[in-house]
Amino acid sequence: MNHKLICLVGMCGAGKSEVADYLQSKRDFGFVRFGQLTLDVIKEMGEKPNEALEKKIREDLRKKHGMAAFAILNIPKFDKLLKKSDVIGDGLYSWEEYLVLKEKYGDQLVIIATFAPPLVRYARLENRATKHGADKNLRYRSFTASEAASRDKAEIENIHKAGPIAMADFTLINTGKLPELHKQINNILKEIYG
Repeated sequence: MNHKLICLVGMCGAGKSEVADYLQSKRDFGFVRFGQLTLDVIKEMGEKPNEALEKKIREDLRKKHGMAAFAILNIPKFDKLLKKSDVIGDGLYSWEEYLVLKEKYGDQLVIIATFAPPLVRYARLENRATKHGADKNLRYRSFTASEAASRDKAEIENIHKAGPIAMADFTLINTGKLPELHKQINNILKEIYG
C-alpha cells in the first residue's frame, strides 16, 4: 500500500501546526516537522531560539545542502514512517523542496496550504507561546509583528516559499474559529480518502 505524504505549507502563523494537530487527532499519522532541523541545530549550540539565529541557520543549511535542504535531510524520516502509515510533513518551505518531494513521491505527495492574511497571522504570533505553554520542541514560538514581517519577507524572497503554496492540492482559509478550520480539514480528508 502506498501511504500518503501530506505536506503542510503556509506562512508563519497561518495555522499549519493546528492543522497537523487536528489531522493527528483524526488518524494515526506519522509526523515530521521540517523546521525541527533548525531548532535541533540551535539546541546543539546551546543557544536560545530567536528569529535572527533561526534565519541564519536556515540559510546556512541551504547553502550547504542546496535550496531543497529541508526535504533532502528529512527524506530518511519520511521513508521510515511511510513504511507504517501516512505521514504529515509540517512546514514544507521552498519550491525546490516541493520539486524534490514531487519527483520522489509522485502521487503519494499531497500538499495542503493554510492561508491567513498577514495581520491575522501577526496577531496570532504575538502570544502563541503563552497560549500553548510548555513546548520542548519549540513548535509554538512567539514573534513580534516586525519579526514575523521580516520572516515573511525572507521566506518569500530567499527561500521561495510562495511556489508550494500556489501549487497546493488543497487550500484552507484560516480566518475564523477552530471549528470552521476543522470542518474544512474534514472535507479535505474525505477528498483524499473517499
